[in-house]
Amino acid sequence: MSDATRKPRAIIHVDMDAFYASVEVMDNPALAGKPVIVGGTPETRGVVAAASYEARKYGVHSAMSSHRAHKLCPHGVFILPRMSRYVEISREIRHIFEAFTPLIEPISIDEAFLDVTASQALFGSAPDIGRAIKRRIRDEIGLVASIGVAPNKFLAKLASDLEKPDGFVVITQEEAEARLAPLPVSRLWGVGKKTEAGLTAAGIHTIGDVVRADHARLERLVGSYAPHMQELARGLDDRDVVPDAEAKSIGAENTFPRDIGDAQALRAELDLLSERVAERARDERMVGHTVNLKARYADFTTVTRAITLPAPTAESVVIRGAARLLLEGRLEREGRALRLLGVSLSNLSHADEASGDLFDTPRTTRNRTLDNVMDGLRRRFGAGAVRRGTKHD
Repeated sequence: MSDATRKPRAIIHVDMDAFYASVEVMDNPALAGKPVIVGGTPETRGVVAAASYEARKYGVHSAMSSHRAHKLCPHGVFILPRMSRYVEISREIRHIFEAFTPLIEPISIDEAFLDVTASQALFGSAPDIGRAIKRRIRDEIGLVASIGVAPNKFLAKLASDLEKPDGFVVITQEEAEARLAPLPVSRLWGVGKKTEAGLTAAGIHTIGDVVRADHARLERLVGSYAPHMQELARGLDDRDVVPDAEAKSIGAENTFPRDIGDAQALRAELDLLSERVAERARDERMVGHTVNLKARYADFTTVTRAITLPAPTAESVVIRGAARLLLEGRLEREGRALRLLGVSLSNLSHADEASGDLFDTPRTTRNRTLDNVMDGLRRRFGAGAVRRGTKHD
């Protein structure tokens, strides 16, 4: 059912401003006004997970190498991530959402969609609910959120981004097309740098240009995505808010015929499981923020470990690397044999709703290209026909 015929909805998108960095400043007020950079240290090969707006003025952004960030902002305050603290605050924010609606779809640890269509009978209009949520987050937790209110998910997410930080924007269906028209085509979901370059080379620079484009021509440029792209360009999006309880994780596990204690053999099994999880995530157009390891010993003792990544992913290389870190660096197996090994990806969101700026580094572009090639070969020749090597990981 399209937005043009279905009952009008009220969707709110909540995006916490510079979340990790803001939590650090909240916990240490001496950092207020300073360029705070959360991530690896400049001396390591780490990356920036988040940057305060003071640091962003110097060009520092998420997914940038910490070494590069230090060059741009040498006086920046580098802080290692405290994921457990960020998860704790995220849960507190979730409790505020739950006071208004059970229909909550987290996109990542610091943003979520809320369907408040039915909630309006109890709490007033969607803008009133949005203002109440924003006020409670500030008063009860001490953080700033940007809020977008609209009749669908695409418009709500766009609205929350238009006046960051501390933004509050309402877009109605009636004004949507006119509001979208002058914006760059990169604002549309699914338009990354490569697609944007192809569109602008063809003279399609703005969302209004997409609306006016001949459908056949647009299809030659973006393939089967063309109809959906033009719907979004008109401000139409019929996707439902899907509560996260409906899609908790994507996983794979294997119980071995004989217990395995050899480290290389376990790594090989782990890599196969990681690949299966990554392939399934891409098939379902999902990305995840957290990689989980499940290990069962010969005496049936089961241990789990997890790592939350700075950016959601479905890349085989990233999932495999995180799983290896958990197995070889955090499990503390001490040579004990395992009878079962499992890998899963959780804290899921839809791939085309995740923040695009986290996916456009040369390394991630290379990883995605390789994933696409491997997925194509897998579909053509079968799931077990092709496996990638790991020599250069």
